[in-house]
Amino acid sequence: METDMSLISLVSRASILVQLVMLALLAASLLSWIVIFTKHKILKLAREDAIRFEDQFWSGINLADLYSRLKKKDAESRGMARIFESGFAEYARLHKRTTGSGEMLIAGVQRSMKVSLAREEDKLEANLSLLATIGSISPYVGLFGTVWGIMRSFTALGSVQHATLAMVAPGIAEALIATAMGLFAAIPAVIAYNRYSDQVDRLIGSYENFAEEFSTILQRQSTAELDEQRAEVA
Repeated sequence: METDMSLISLVSRASILVQLVMLALLAASLLSWIVIFTKHKILKLAREDAIRFEDQFWSGINLADLYSRLKKKDAESRGMARIFESGFAEYARLHKRTTGSGEMLIAGVQRSMKVSLAREEDKLEANLSLLATIGSISPYVGLFGTVWGIMRSFTALGSVQHATLAMVAPGIAEALIATAMGLFAAIPAVIAYNRYSDQVDRLIGSYENFAEEFSTILQRQSTAELDEQRAEVA
């Protein structure tokens, strides 16, 4: 009698535990693809927003006008624009209250931008750990299903006198499907994690560079204003 070795037949004949493993791996694969497509969209928008904002910032526009333009937008600023907003708002607030050295003013601005930078970093890194988890444990989950299925197949041989390869082949085949599904879930997750981690690091690096450059600009502006005030007093 010929045994049906089709994929559907092998999955349907698998033990309940192996079927649960396959179902878990299928759910993990679907979840990872949802994260992959969502993260691709988020990082693409973040890169476009950063390029667009840097073009505005370095166009020679007055910083106060740029701040006002960003605040008038209906949507909340994000990424580099958000870091700029928090830094400039803190600068304007402290500038009205600080009468001494500009070092304390710049230190306050840097702290404010550091907090915004940390928040943007958290947003960019969201769900990356999920991809890493799926990529690392899926092969082992699939291997567990395979070991259980093979063990079940060989255990069944104990009740027969003449064992043949045809008797264990279906059980081994259905068990190996779990390993294949584990790899199918893990490989895209690992590739996406490595790719997106590099993109996030590059974006965070550009945010940090901008924060340093913006702090330098504000420090020069503050120093120039203090020199003017001292000249007027003298």
